[in-house]
Amino acid sequence: MRDRFALLSTPLVADACLRLGLPVRCGPADLRALTAGMRVAGRVLPVRHAGSVDVYLEAVLAAEPGDVLVIDDGGRVDRASIGDLALLDALAAGVSGVVVWGLHRDTVDLLAIGAPVFSLGALPTGPLSLDARHPDALGSARVGEHVVTTRDAVFGDEDGVLFVPLDRVDDVLGTAETIAATERRQAELIRSGTTLRDQVRFDAYLAARATDPSLTFRDHLRAVGGEIEV
Repeated sequence: MRDRFALLSTPLVADACLRLGLPVRCGPADLRALTAGMRVAGRVLPVRHAGSVDVYLEAVLAAEPGDVLVIDDGGRVDRASIGDLALLDALAAGVSGVVVWGLHRDTVDLLAIGAPVFSLGALPTGPLSLDARHPDALGSARVGEHVVTTRDAVFGDEDGVLFVPLDRVDDVLGTAETIAATERRQAELIRSGTTLRDQVRFDAYLAARATDPSLTFRDHLRAVGGEIEV
């Protein structure tokens, strides 16, 4: 999964989901990598944070190599929910990265570790109080509007994160690879002087739409083999 995603991007994965009729489940727009170039791809290892690091220590007991620890801290921005020690322990258990719907701290140490971390930002303080533990603390995690489990995979890069059903990953990545190949050809044609408008026969689309106002550009693209998703 990680090797195939290394040649792709989250926009391509999102377009592939759309092409296959799958829900496009993106994390919030402000959920970003700690630094440019960080990428993550793997099975979701979910956990719901309640103010104590022990839930992470428990969660990673079930980790499989390459899993991504996906932390639900409710999108809170009044406390950091993960730092360097929790990350190091997760990595030691085989986790390949962390996505947290919340904040991180120990930024310098996290950067030195180098493993991919996606969060809403940084804050010096950790939790100042304990919350009640969620009854499904190790079974699921919410990230924005989406609830994910070990039946999901997560992909992340400079454009953000998104989730794909684990049993559809092969289909999604295969479709993303096809889209990527077509887009590379289109880009090469643009550089050689054939505009995108010419490639997608935009004049024909405008003429057809004048006759049939219900015709969408996406339908037209399907007919001419374009790969732009709008």
